[in-house]
Amino acid sequence: MRPDDIALLHTPGTLSLHGDLLLTDVARPDLTANAYRSALWRIPLSGAQEAPKRLTFGTRDSAPRISPDGEWVAFLRVAEEGGKPQLHVMPTTGGDARAVTALPLGVDVPVWAPDSRRIAFVARIPEEGRYGTEEGVTAAKEAPRRFTGYQYRLDNVGFFSDRRPRLFVVDALDLDAEPAQLTDGSVHVASPAWTTDGAHLLVTAARDLDAWDTLHEDIYSVPTDGSGELTLAVRSAGGVEHPVVLPDGDVLYYGIEFEGIHAVARNSGLFRAPLRIGGEPTTGTRLTDTETVDCESGSGAPVPVSGGVLVVVRVRGANELRLVPDGAEAAVLDELKPVLGERGVVNAFTADGDRIAAVVSTVDSPGEVVTLEAENPVVRTGFAAEVRATGLRETIEITGTSPDGYPVHGWLVLPEGEGPHPVLLNVHGGPFRYYGWGFFDEAQVYANAGYAVVLPNPRGSAGYGEKHGRAIIGAMGTVDADDVLALLDAAVERPDCDAERVGVMGGSYGGFMASWLAAHHGERFKAAWSERAVNAWDSFTGSSDIGWYFAEAYCGADPEAQRQQSPLYHADKVTIPFAVVHSEEDWRCPIEQAQRQFVALRRNGVAAEFLLFPGEGHELSRSGLPRHREQRFAAVLDWWSRHLV
Repeated sequence: MRPDDIALLHTPGTLSLHGDLLLTDVARPDLTANAYRSALWRIPLSGAQEAPKRLTFGTRDSAPRISPDGEWVAFLRVAEEGGKPQLHVMPTTGGDARAVTALPLGVDVPVWAPDSRRIAFVARIPEEGRYGTEEGVTAAKEAPRRFTGYQYRLDNVGFFSDRRPRLFVVDALDLDAEPAQLTDGSVHVASPAWTTDGAHLLVTAARDLDAWDTLHEDIYSVPTDGSGELTLAVRSAGGVEHPVVLPDGDVLYYGIEFEGIHAVARNSGLFRAPLRIGGEPTTGTRLTDTETVDCESGSGAPVPVSGGVLVVVRVRGANELRLVPDGAEAAVLDELKPVLGERGVVNAFTADGDRIAAVVSTVDSPGEVVTLEAENPVVRTGFAAEVRATGLRETIEITGTSPDGYPVHGWLVLPEGEGPHPVLLNVHGGPFRYYGWGFFDEAQVYANAGYAVVLPNPRGSAGYGEKHGRAIIGAMGTVDADDVLALLDAAVERPDCDAERVGVMGGSYGGFMASWLAAHHGERFKAAWSERAVNAWDSFTGSSDIGWYFAEAYCGADPEAQRQQSPLYHADKVTIPFAVVHSEEDWRCPIEQAQRQFVALRRNGVAAEFLLFPGEGHELSRSGLPRHREQRFAAVLDWWSRHLV
């Protein structure tokens, strides 16, 4: 796979299933237009293995949702370049799509009511005179913003206290209907879910309706006729995502348990709580084990089916679809029946009746739609054919042992030929994230260029138990660094890997680790590539959108302890060539983290370079402009061609 082959990445997104109708949205980067294109596709479910059929022909259509009666499809469409996603509705049989909203900043994913007429959605509504709502008033001419709390901006969103999300309901089948606003924007609301009678909506919102800075969230209800305000329905033990109302009136949701600001590196579990609209708030019971089960909420809401609830669980680099059985309480991982995703990553899933569908990524596929037929997976699409045709490189599991005897797990992606090949040690972000059995375009591009790519999951990573994830609390750069090097040792023991030509690289936490290893173990590497990194926890505390809690939660409150765990304060030990890479509008790891590191290195005489991408945020390598992604790949390959010869 070459850098420009990212244009071949056709990636299915969400799924919607009703009987024999299965829809997905498929996105791809368009290098010529320097934009992303997406459309809705219908996935045939007959035994004849028909090819998928394109359902819509907009330039950017996404998030299909079929109405409960199966008659309508609601979805999001960006109608023109630079436009915002607006809610559209069309018959499931096809035909013209009708725009239902025209809100200035667009809308979020639609949620059908049980009556198949009304749709709930969340939308950010700007203050008057901001974000283009007043002709001639550009960003530079807007009034000053006033902040009274820590949470006032978000990476890839920007400042949001003057455009908080609000909950709306609209009758999508009434041509003259206007969206009715149910919340006033004084509190951030998310994840709307209808009650079975359609009289109320549930949403997640900050504890005590954002009266103070908190990471704790609860579930609130609000009448859908506009006759009442948000009322506390379920008090959580910490964080809440994706409430789902059951036919018996109970509510399922994902949650994490923590106190104060200590929300990092916590396994997400499935909870169930009674729902008493208008009564006293209830609390939930955790149905999955805290230590062994970590639900991947990013793959979608829990789905009730016969015999239990489907959830995606992170397991040693796989995102497996598993069944939490009826009556479960604190069920450990082995008690959850595997359904789909072994040696794969389930990125989305749904079910209707006895049929289950999922989007599954593997090491050689960004994603295919798979259905479960008589407990056997059937691949229904061929979206990965083009990228497979480029000649993807082999991905193998490897293991190592840390100096304290701790086992380390990860992957090695090998180039063609016997080698020995130069080696890239590539550390993931998070740190409570993971490498795994899903498609990783970076590793394929580097392996195609002749590098053996080592992908470790050190202590601090997700998918190996909560204790594994929390092992680096107050100890950044200790056992995690040992684990990373232990997996590198396991790789370079192989005859096809060259222990004398090794580079270290990574982004975010991986950038932290590249900076850290360059300072403390620089003799192991020829050069370093540190991208969107955390380099100084003291300034990160105030400059990052999450810094107000994240730095203390991981490193402790003591300023000296934070400095000891900051690569910047060890930069004087770096002697190898060093690339500092950052995005100009990164608010997760702000640009000052790169600037301080670059200046410190140059002052110490290091051959350091600073590569800065304009207009991009923290997610450049995954969702930045297609040309910037291609240019970044070219820069990476140029760097290593100069230092790993």
